[in-house]
Amino acid sequence: MLKLYAMFLTLIFLVELVAAIVGFVFRHEIKDSFKNNYEKALKQYNATGDYRSNAVDKIQNTLHCCGVTDYRDWKDTNYYSEKGFPKSCCKLEGCSPERDADKVNSELIGIFLAYCLSRAITNNQYEIV
Repeated sequence: MLKLYAMFLTLIFLVELVAAIVGFVFRHEIKDSFKNNYEKALKQYNATGDYRSNAVDKIQNTLHCCGVTDYRDWKDTNYYSEKGFPKSCCKLEGCSPERDADKVNSELIGIFLAYCLSRAITNNQYEIV
């Protein structure tokens, strides 16, 4: 029984290792795919509760961001021309969706900091003394 448990642990470890290697090798494709799908979801945002709009709201609330790169990405959408920024862009409690840019989150803090850290580690791995 203990050997079976050890075998399953080894199998799980190998699957995680393969997933990490595949993720590293295809990191640029994954990033581009995520960006393209997020831009498409932003264009189709309508705040009616469909799964795309809910995903955009959840991402913006969780990461405290607005848009793909910043709040200006919303200006090309139909939703912005009708109603302004969505409520999930607000950085103040109880704010209403307005066109006022100083009341919205303007950075994708989590994703960009992680990307910058990853890039710094990758670029500096050969400079360690």
